[in-house]
Amino acid sequence: MQRTPRVRRRRFRGAGRGLIAVSAVAVAAAVVLSGCAPLSALLGEALGSGDVRSCERAGTPEPAPHDTVAGFAKQSPDWISCPGGMEVADVLAPLDWEDPAGETITLHLVRHRATGGETLGTLFLNPGGPGASGADYVANGVESVLDEELLRKYDVIGWDPRGVEHSSGVRCLDAAGMDDFLFGVSDAEGLEVGSDAWIRAAAEEARDFGEACEAETGALLAHVSTAETVQDLDMLRAIAGDPKLNYLGFSYGTYIGARYADMFPERVGRLVLDGAMDPSASLADVVREQTRGFELSLRAYVTDCLTRAGCPFDGTVDEAMGRIGELLDRVDAKPLTGSDGRSLTSGTLLTAIITPLYSQDNWGYLDQLFQTVSNGDADVALSLADFYYDREGGEYLTNSTEAFSAINCLDYPVDADVPRMREEAAELDEVAPTIGRFQGYGDLSCSEWPVQSENRRERVTAAGADPILVVGTTGDPATPYRWAESLADQLESGVLVTYEGEGHTAYGGSACVGSVVDEYFLTGKVPAEDPHCS
Repeated sequence: MQRTPRVRRRRFRGAGRGLIAVSAVAVAAAVVLSGCAPLSALLGEALGSGDVRSCERAGTPEPAPHDTVAGFAKQSPDWISCPGGMEVADVLAPLDWEDPAGETITLHLVRHRATGGETLGTLFLNPGGPGASGADYVANGVESVLDEELLRKYDVIGWDPRGVEHSSGVRCLDAAGMDDFLFGVSDAEGLEVGSDAWIRAAAEEARDFGEACEAETGALLAHVSTAETVQDLDMLRAIAGDPKLNYLGFSYGTYIGARYADMFPERVGRLVLDGAMDPSASLADVVREQTRGFELSLRAYVTDCLTRAGCPFDGTVDEAMGRIGELLDRVDAKPLTGSDGRSLTSGTLLTAIITPLYSQDNWGYLDQLFQTVSNGDADVALSLADFYYDREGGEYLTNSTEAFSAINCLDYPVDADVPRMREEAAELDEVAPTIGRFQGYGDLSCSEWPVQSENRRERVTAAGADPILVVGTTGDPATPYRWAESLADQLESGVLVTYEGEGHTAYGGSACVGSVVDEYFLTGKVPAEDPHCS
């Protein structure tokens, strides 16, 4: 989520990544943090044993594209074997799909070959974000994500969307600059939040970051929207030789899938959208619903915590929520200092709080977090924030933060009308009394972005498409269940699968959901009615 300018911008980042991602971090947190091992050990193992970063990169595919959309679809990737049985390749795509004869960019792919005999084709995976590496997601443990039978029947490909990590990526700041951007104390410190002076300071910081991204990234910065990623995905489908797209998308990955279905309904094969976004939701809708969702998830954690020995709270649920709010206010007024000299501001503390809320298995980290911060110790909170931002040992393992900002600023129309933002900030305080006051003014994140968005958030129908599974979790804090209901209703062939539970996304965490999804991918069969898994 975000906080005062330097960190209030991240309210948008946190809200958007949690929802539109969380994906990367959301899924990774659910897998890697599970079990509550020491954080220091977990953070050192985030990449897993299947990491392909050291693999040789593929050269230009043959034949090279012939300056047309059809030509790009005829590429033959030069797949190179890597440790763990994976293969990597690079392919080319137009920088601008409206000018295929112009500059090109690189897209990076990782493939896990089907382990059985005759296959059902290729299954593309996207873990969310925006900004998450689909290549790393497949390389670092696809066996823990997909059922063994799916691995037998499908070639599985994860790719880094344009702007992300191993593909032609967005770059903005070095590690020191990112530390200052994410963990520094804002120039607006001490100003009244929402005042004219505060808003000017926040806008200036946003402008400085955007200018740094433009200077380091160049022309690519204007071409990392989801609409362009959808066209890339259709090209990848054609390169794989599949007449229709088979796809599993989590969180923000559901937005890619929904937009693909709407743009190419006749090419929809078997699509599963888990942790669904509502394609028609505005930025204000997203921030409001995510803020409400994380408040409810935090309340669910507190309710559970008060039944356990060792809980850092006592009294009633309302009293405990009030103490969390007081703790955020205390850190907002006087940030703590970690052992490495970084500041723990209220925005960073809020990021640390929401990270374990993505999965109920990780709630134990909140016990540690609240106990240590209450004692004036910032290190556990900073470690959780580091995990969220893909930071380890003072370095950033990925460009997820930069890509997140660049993609969202193209995907969401910006309306930095000050009276409207003040009204929305007041509403957030009402819907989420504990964290809402730290979540307003998200439009400022992109108000000074070098490239203004021409995209619109619109409903999808995917008229004529084959059945599409939409999975929603009733207690999902990042992509609220009502979004899954809305998406399934918008899609003419949408089939809703409900998981009655907590956490972000359900496939891999619910045997019932798993059986429905696996049968669909293997046979194309969808349930006659919502199974309401629990």
